[in-house]
Amino acid sequence: MKAWSGRFLKETAAIMDDFHSSIHFDYQLAQEDIEGSMAHAEMLGACGIITPEEAECIREGLSRIRERVMAGEIQWDPSAEDIHLNIEKLLIQEIGDLGKKLHTARSRNDQVALDVRLYLRREIHAILDLLKQLFETLLETAERESKTIMPGYTHLQRAQPVLLAHHLLAYFQMFRRDYDRLNECLNRVNVSPLGAGALAGTGFPIDRRRVAAALQMDGVCQNSLDAVSDRDFVAEFNFIASLIMMHLSRFCEELVLWSSAEFGFVEMDDSFSTGSSIMPQKKNPDVAELIRGKTGRVYGNLMAILTVMKGLPLAYNKDMQEDKEALFDSVKTVKGCLTIFIPMLQTLKFNRGKMLSATEDGFLNATDLADYLVVKGIPFREAHAIVGRLVRYGIETGKKLEELTLEEMQTFCASIDSTVYPVLRMERVVDVRRSEGGTAFEQVRKQLDDAREWLLAEKGSE
Repeated sequence: MKAWSGRFLKETAAIMDDFHSSIHFDYQLAQEDIEGSMAHAEMLGACGIITPEEAECIREGLSRIRERVMAGEIQWDPSAEDIHLNIEKLLIQEIGDLGKKLHTARSRNDQVALDVRLYLRREIHAILDLLKQLFETLLETAERESKTIMPGYTHLQRAQPVLLAHHLLAYFQMFRRDYDRLNECLNRVNVSPLGAGALAGTGFPIDRRRVAAALQMDGVCQNSLDAVSDRDFVAEFNFIASLIMMHLSRFCEELVLWSSAEFGFVEMDDSFSTGSSIMPQKKNPDVAELIRGKTGRVYGNLMAILTVMKGLPLAYNKDMQEDKEALFDSVKTVKGCLTIFIPMLQTLKFNRGKMLSATEDGFLNATDLADYLVVKGIPFREAHAIVGRLVRYGIETGKKLEELTLEEMQTFCASIDSTVYPVLRMERVVDVRRSEGGTAFEQVRKQLDDAREWLLAEKGSE
């Protein structure tokens, strides 16, 4: 018999039971459901809605069920529809009819909203921990490559030389923003909807803030209609998850390119590579490609929750059952990708010679020659045009700028003298960019020190 069957004359069709049930995925909320129910029972007892002895008996029964859940001993019952009614059914089996009092002053609407918030709070903390591991790896790798010079790109064309450490620290900043966004999202996740009932609150003399405090939540949802119908926090998390995956995907795209023979900048460790079933020579960057591919499913999960919610009137609607599978998938995907990306990054081998060599073709010091002319008193636009003609001449003659004779350069601009050659050295081209946040050695050192100080402070606040 269904928990809500009193109003009905007919049993639901078997096909309806299967379609309607969510236990095949929301069992993942079991610990959160039990945790919320224990806090609710304690509050009912403290407020005199049930006796303190009844509350304690319910809590003890739930505690025993939690142990069985954690031990993997529970067989979930699809006929009980969802995790909430499954736990209630188990509680009644455990302590008898007293278990039927647990749902007093509560609806599955506020109950599930609480469960999802508690679940997401736990998983956000887990992702934050993974991001801190990624930060550590990025900093260790950047320290190791703090002198490595490589081409920087725009439009995937060689543009100006940068330090590899500078390039890695750009990703540090991307993931740091994701870290900050998750912490901000956590503030909106960690409020309790319990006590909102189905939509209008309850007539029982409950203490919502007592439950919130017991669950270490920062407060309560202020409007009962909003409390049960809000899934903004799910959409917000999926958006942040999409950004994390986008940043991982961009990094992986570069690693895929860099590991190709055409670039040759990096070699994946054998333990994070695969081969071909037909071509014996192949070494494929499958981990990076899979992370890049999995980004699409997280994007899809974001669109799914936005689409589910876009036309729903207040308050709860059954459509909202569709929020969980997408959320669970996003959490699993982000955690899985971070978990494997970190050791893959740790084991990369960078080809420093190939990177430096790549900076020596493509006139990556052209801007520095233009800047040199500006110092000589030539307006930048004129200097730009002069250097453009010098580059064209270099292409036609097969010479790099630094290989042109002084006489050849002076044909284009008489202001050029022998002091130009040190300006065109690649190490100088890198090190002259000392504006804050630039790629000069001292600036990258400062970025590394600032990043390390920030990460130590974050670890210290745990």
